[in-house]
Amino acid sequence: MLKLITLLITSSMTVMAGATISPALPQMQEFFKAESNSEFWVKLLLTLPGLFTGLAAPFAGAIIDRFGRKRLLAAAVFLYGIAGGTGCVLSSLTGLLIGRAFLGLAVAAIMTTSITLIADYYQGPQRNQVMGVQASFMGYGGVTFLLLGGFLASFSWRGPFFIYLSAFAVLPLVIFTITEPEVATEHTSNLAEDSDPKLPIITLISIYSLTFLTMVVFYMIPVQIPFYLRNFQVNSFLAGIAIAASTLASATMSLFYKNLKARLSFQGILICLFPLIGLGYIAVSVANSYAFVVLGLIVSGLGLGLFLPNMNVWLNAIAPVATRGRLLGGLTTAMFLGQFFSPILIQPIVQQIQLPSTFTVVGVAMLILAAAIAGALFANRFSHTA
Repeated sequence: MLKLITLLITSSMTVMAGATISPALPQMQEFFKAESNSEFWVKLLLTLPGLFTGLAAPFAGAIIDRFGRKRLLAAAVFLYGIAGGTGCVLSSLTGLLIGRAFLGLAVAAIMTTSITLIADYYQGPQRNQVMGVQASFMGYGGVTFLLLGGFLASFSWRGPFFIYLSAFAVLPLVIFTITEPEVATEHTSNLAEDSDPKLPIITLISIYSLTFLTMVVFYMIPVQIPFYLRNFQVNSFLAGIAIAASTLASATMSLFYKNLKARLSFQGILICLFPLIGLGYIAVSVANSYAFVVLGLIVSGLGLGLFLPNMNVWLNAIAPVATRGRLLGGLTTAMFLGQFFSPILIQPIVQQIQLPSTFTVVGVAMLILAAAIAGALFANRFSHTA
């Protein structure tokens, strides 16, 4: 049990690692306003870890497939604390950007190793359940980080950076509870869904592509919402609560993934979750109060809560044991590159049509995506029955 708790804690350190400082972005922009293009560089502080996580994840996957899991996880947790805490002392944008880059490297190793260890330790329906709990824990960790980050940001923009120092409390757990699994050498796992020894490339590409796209959409919340909420005259703590509300809804919904997966296919779950994201974003776009924005974020969070466990379990269902680390590293790459590219892809749209209309456009796109997946699923079943 302690082993699982450790893996759940390390998982919670990852997805919202960048977003922890989100409530402090307006204050940071004010602090660095004398810098050229400060608005862009400050937003990049939020998403830069995603770029380096995305670039490093395949290498992390290859390392753990070749040399094992535990040592890399311990080293990465230590680096997480050092790199994440740079904002506690540095006053240079360049220095902060470098620290955020190393944070991204640490997250790549932690994320890939934690997911791979869960896949190593658990199989079948139990794996589905643990993956759902893991996604939930990641969400609840995000809620804690965001609320605490918003609270600390109300005192100073440096406040949220102290949260990363919690890694030094997690490190002893990793060292003393995690054991190196005996990874099977065969090229297929024991899941019933792994009966086909060939890796379905089209399915793999679909998983990676949808993950990238959904992370671009998801990261609109921590990147854009603090600025959007300026229209409602709210402080950093309330901005943190708004973002945390979405994460809380996401974490809670993840707990129901196992039950939903027992009734629906992977594609069927996507058809359910994308409309929730779309309707939530449309609600945010037309909101006339802070409470209505929070409501929209909660609705979108329900959809996002099903997404990560669905993609993790789907990939594990097709991944041979011998290449599991590399394939999961690819999923981590898709996730965090999506986070990094979110402001790069979304900001030009915002500049053209403003934030409310941007949320509308993205929300409608999610509804169209759900309809497209449903159409493709129907056409595939029709062709098999014809």
